Amino acid sequence: MDGHSDIRHGGCLCGAIRFEAVGQPGNPHACSCESCRRHTGAPSVGWVEYPSSMLRWTGPGGAPAVYRSSDYSSRAFCPHCGSSLGAIDDAPTVALLIGAFDEHRDPALRPDGHSFEDGRPAWWPDVAGPAD
Repeated sequence: MDGHSDIRHGGCLCGAIRFEAVGQPGNPHACSCESCRRHTGAPSVGWVEYPSSMLRWTGPGGAPAVYRSSDYSSRAFCPHCGSSLGAIDDAPTVALLIGAFDEHRDPALRPDGHSFEDGRPAWWPDVAGPAD
């Protein structure tokens, strides 16, 4: 990971859990499944994925706490402030919530698809729709 200029930073509300993600984010998408809704308290959320080898937990709190949410993944959150950060999959993938990034308006983070779109309330805008 050293010497790479394409680095994105983010973290939780209190700053105890911080991360550094190297390279281009993969699979930028929104999701409205029940697990995502309950994990974040939002009707739909935006995600990007990184290989776990391209992510480093850098804050004073170290790695986030996790809750085993399915047979293949654990939801990640700050044990101090409760902020949702993402999901750590059994596969070598970490999915990060777009809202956890410092520069959450970065065009590379913009969702280009929507998982479980049928779970999105009709009044909630399609996050993969036209840019503002």
